[in-house]
Amino acid sequence: MITIRAFDFPISHAIAHAQGRAQSDDMPCVLAMIGGIAGPSFRPIGASMFVMQDGTCFGGLSSGCIDGDVVRHAAHVLKDSIPRKLRYGQGSPFMDIQLPCGGSLDIFLVPIADIGQLQPVSDTITEQRAVTLTVDMDQGGVSVTPHSLDGQSVDGQSARDQNTQEQTTQLHIIPDVRFVVLGAGAEASAFAAMAVSAGYDTVLLSPDTGTLAAARRAIPNLSTLHITQAAIPDEIAIDAHTAVTLFFHSHDWEADILLSVLNSQAFYIGAQGSFRTATARIEALRAKGVDEADLARLKGPIGLIRSTRDPRTLAVSVLAEVLSFENSQRQL
Repeated sequence: MITIRAFDFPISHAIAHAQGRAQSDDMPCVLAMIGGIAGPSFRPIGASMFVMQDGTCFGGLSSGCIDGDVVRHAAHVLKDSIPRKLRYGQGSPFMDIQLPCGGSLDIFLVPIADIGQLQPVSDTITEQRAVTLTVDMDQGGVSVTPHSLDGQSVDGQSARDQNTQEQTTQLHIIPDVRFVVLGAGAEASAFAAMAVSAGYDTVLLSPDTGTLAAARRAIPNLSTLHITQAAIPDEIAIDAHTAVTLFFHSHDWEADILLSVLNSQAFYIGAQGSFRTATARIEALRAKGVDEADLARLKGPIGLIRSTRDPRTLAVSVLAEVLSFENSQRQL
């Protein structure tokens, strides 16, 4: 099974585009997916691109080396509805297309007769839930089995012989990393703006209206919420794909918030402050009965660059630390 993040499977954008341009009930497209990699590669195995009937593409398979040629082949798949496998790089028949990285890519082109039938996949991803696709490269069928839909199958073209394992590829799509940011001051707003600018779903919670206003001026589409007590509001969901970061100068807000966050599935929990502050924070939580296993989950001081006094540098530093930690956990 191949596991990728939702970012690498931009089905929601593809469906929205198809619906806006639909000329008939059916909305055909081609799923172009990296099915094999040898050597270095710009994109991960499983990364997908949707090629629409009008030639518009969503997603990418390279840094630009092969995408245009893949679109050309996808146009033929749209016409005859026959799956294709392409190889680029070493062992490829396309000698005029070189991969600067020196490796090779196997690309699967799978016709989807009506992408609208995959709306449940888009909905599941939007709801921060995992979904598994089975791609049949022999017949072109795509079956979808969201974990939360009790094994219900949805056909992109048709659900075909699932027993022919050697002709199928399972693609497990997990939610993207999201951020819940709490704090007051320039550090909180700078980090929230950095995360949103990098494309991550982010919400900023603060007791300080000035912090929220400054963040919205920097990033108008940033989700913000004014809080009046040291607690995570019920409407803020924290799951195993969520990183929670605290940027408070008044550390009185931290303990009760952290008690709530440590009871969640958040994969990363970190708080700003010096080594002395971090030690005091741990002792305060220990005094409240937090066990050592949960205390070990709490990161602090946070950021790869220690003792920075520039909010922008701190934002980059913390974002890099969170994503590095998430990547290492996923490799285990």
